[in-house]
Amino acid sequence: MKQIFVIILLICTSISVPVQGQSPLSSPDKLMGNRFLTFNTIIRVNQIEVSRDRNEGLDERSMHTPERVIAFREAISSEFPEARITWAFSWLALHDMSDNYKKIRKLVAEYHYKYGDDVTFIPGAYFANAYNTREQVNKDLHEGLAKVSEIVGNGFRPKSVLAGFMAAENQQYLAEKEGIHVCQGNIWSQFSIDNQDGDGAVSYPFYPSKEHFCKPAQGKDDFIDCVNLDGWTMDFLAARRDGFADGFNSRMGVGPIETLYTYGKLVGLTQMMHTTAMHYDRGFELNGFAWVTNCWELSLPIDVSGLKDWLNEIKRNWPDVKFITQGEFGLLWREHYKDNSFNYRFEQKGSGIGGSDYNLKISWFMNKDFRLAITRDWQRNGRENVIDFTNYTLKASEPKDMTRKWSLLGEINQKQSRPQDKPRPIKELSPEATSLIKKYYPYLLDKK
Repeated sequence: MKQIFVIILLICTSISVPVQGQSPLSSPDKLMGNRFLTFNTIIRVNQIEVSRDRNEGLDERSMHTPERVIAFREAISSEFPEARITWAFSWLALHDMSDNYKKIRKLVAEYHYKYGDDVTFIPGAYFANAYNTREQVNKDLHEGLAKVSEIVGNGFRPKSVLAGFMAAENQQYLAEKEGIHVCQGNIWSQFSIDNQDGDGAVSYPFYPSKEHFCKPAQGKDDFIDCVNLDGWTMDFLAARRDGFADGFNSRMGVGPIETLYTYGKLVGLTQMMHTTAMHYDRGFELNGFAWVTNCWELSLPIDVSGLKDWLNEIKRNWPDVKFITQGEFGLLWREHYKDNSFNYRFEQKGSGIGGSDYNLKISWFMNKDFRLAITRDWQRNGRENVIDFTNYTLKASEPKDMTRKWSLLGEINQKQSRPQDKPRPIKELSPEATSLIKKYYPYLLDKK
């Protein structure tokens, strides 16, 4: 725990006063050479609106007020005056006729004109395909997006959609019928958490396959022209756990529930910054650009001062960060990558907080053909073990029926939910796996 308190002390002694009076942010014209931050928030009526007329959560009307919306937006602009964020309304939030929701919709529409914020729709409150047919999801998308356009006015059209998880067929519909080419369509590593599983995807942007939303498209016949984005940037070591295995929340990263709410402001902020730095420092070196994304539901009982502190630290440490909407970011990626020719790499040591084991280092390799994760106990100079190898060149299929199980589990999966998932040296993988790995990273197989 000594390392944690050292980091906390550094943060406490380095909080700086935000710079005021900056000029509005101009849109960056390229992906490479930039660090990006995208930030989404969701406004709903019930906690989990699984369909237009059904919910499985609490009534949240009292938690959604114009005052909370104003305080939330001011917390962002106080640290990043030039920031542009994405607001997503649920079906009920778009149609509720109480005074609060009328005022909230008016406020958010004004924020589009004042700040350049994007306003969009979230079908099914994260889990649309677990509770609705694909046909119904398409219908909800069409009518929900039309309602957003009506609320904002002047021919407005969202640049992206928030979805939590979104089936491949629905992402194809978004691109081909609605003309929207960016979707927050996967929650990277989610497994045994909330109401739907979806482990198996790439954590940075990719074009999904028509076979499965977690699988990168393999060619023109398989290609969906919709940039599939993750919803929350994760601590990779925490994320390898199955749900709440060992008493730790596998969703810990930059999200406020698993950090600020669970550990309090100081330790929570330390973890948020640890995850952020992994992308903006080493990740930037490895990939040529960096991206951190967060979603903060408006109803959360978490003081926005924690949000302000996190943004303040980002501004202080990486003043070049481009804080834009997820739609803008996705379209920049789409402009740079015309196909899935990406080759992402990530390296992270644990923070020592929660499920982020301090003694471990994890390396991720993600490309069109596969994803590969390797861990090592660096304190004991331990051997490297593969904890995930997912072969995307193999045939995949999504569930035909409504279910929570939408994961794409490969030869070995990081969650260790199956007997075959026991970590092992890279040379003990199948011949098909080692052949693919050698094609991209031959040096990994040359190690003793």
